[in-house]
Amino acid sequence: MNDLGRAVILMGVVLVVIGGAILLIGRAGIPLGRLPGDISYRGKHTTFYFPVVTCIVISVVLSLISWLVQHFRK
Repeated sequence: MNDLGRAVILMGVVLVVIGGAILLIGRAGIPLGRLPGDISYRGKHTTFYFPVVTCIVISVVLSLISWLVQHFRK
């Protein structure tokens, strides 16, 4: 049961760090979610938005971080 508690606390800390990073990115003026290539359609009564390029950028950054962690862990 102690392992489960530690895992839940770790997930909470990770979520707090991710939330803080999102807030800092927003305040820094980095236009994540409004990059060129993101799909945005506005009709009379509907809005469709899919941040394609933002998803790719976030995926590349997370992949690099994962690679760095694995590289220095050896």
